[in-house]
Amino acid sequence: MRGTRWWGFVACATVGLAACGGAAAAGTARKAVTRPASPPAGTDAGERAFRALHGKVRIHYIAADAVAWDYAPSGKNLITGLPLGEKEATWDQQGPDRIGHVYEKSLYREYTDATFTHLVPRAPEWQHLGDLGPVLHAEVGDTIKVVFRNNTPFPAGMHPHGVWYQKDSEGAPYDDGTSGKDKADDSVAPGGTHTYVWEARERSGPGPRDGSSVMWMYHGHTDEVADTYSGLMGALIVTRKGFAKPDGSPRDVDREFVVNFMVDDQNKSFWLDYNIEHHAGNPASVNQEDDEFVESNLMHSINGYNFGNLAGLTMHVGDRVRWYVMGMGTEVDLHTPHWHGNSVTSMGMRTDVVSLLPASMLVADMRPDSAGKWLFHCHVADHITAGMQATYTVLP
Repeated sequence: MRGTRWWGFVACATVGLAACGGAAAAGTARKAVTRPASPPAGTDAGERAFRALHGKVRIHYIAADAVAWDYAPSGKNLITGLPLGEKEATWDQQGPDRIGHVYEKSLYREYTDATFTHLVPRAPEWQHLGDLGPVLHAEVGDTIKVVFRNNTPFPAGMHPHGVWYQKDSEGAPYDDGTSGKDKADDSVAPGGTHTYVWEARERSGPGPRDGSSVMWMYHGHTDEVADTYSGLMGALIVTRKGFAKPDGSPRDVDREFVVNFMVDDQNKSFWLDYNIEHHAGNPASVNQEDDEFVESNLMHSINGYNFGNLAGLTMHVGDRVRWYVMGMGTEVDLHTPHWHGNSVTSMGMRTDVVSLLPASMLVADMRPDSAGKWLFHCHVADHITAGMQATYTVLP
């Protein structure tokens, strides 16, 4: 026994994506609308300046869905190439009083329209997102409009980082002095719908020393701890004005990757009781206070995969690759992502290891010159042991 650690969203989809100027590159359906050239009377200087940018409105239909998630779908430790065994048993072996590596989760998923009937297929270049929600791209001056549906049995919502929003689009319940419609965003009831409007203003985009794009995250904040451990997280990428492709992604980047390092504590998920009932071999034998049971539910993952099961991190020699790296969790979530075989530049420094704390976000640019299959892992020793490892592939 290792014990618990104290530290340690339609138009594009209905008329065809090709008619939308290549919006499929982001793996999402978007509707582009030109904003008015002049703001309504009475708006402040900041709003007038924003609207003068003539940005687009990018509409997404996103639901929180209940999904059975497999942290190790191959049934193998793909770092060693061997079947899951004793080394991985603490976390990935199902048993009478153990859940194993399949857990029910709440995940953000994108649909083609407001009926929430048809999922938007995830494009091959975004398969690596795993349990993360769809990437929402915007160019400085754009507005992101998210029509959100809660398909889970728990209250849920969406809270963004970095972008501008009014109180009815914050997605976080607390005593903020508001009431009525300004509170409808805080907690969307099961089966309910709410529309969030977020603006990518100048302060949402890259700063003077940044590259052409920056990453922000969005996540559940109705009960932030349980929401995020249940799986409600995703990335929002804002590109500098004039540097974006039609889909909002940076035009000077060939390949984008979003990776989230997290000790995913399923003991604090809304779905714990459900997972015990449906995935443990003998639910009656489970003692939720047992240290070994608690440890078994600390899923050390990258985008919801452990022991090398994250796939899709593929590029070519010479590609302009941008990694958006984020961390979530608690005090055990000090992570040091390390790329073998190639280096990156991040915050003006050449390195092959970056540092993350919970809710931290950084950008790392890579121009790979060494072909091969390379290890990509957290360098914290305890996290290596528990399977926070993946590989990335550089093709010639």
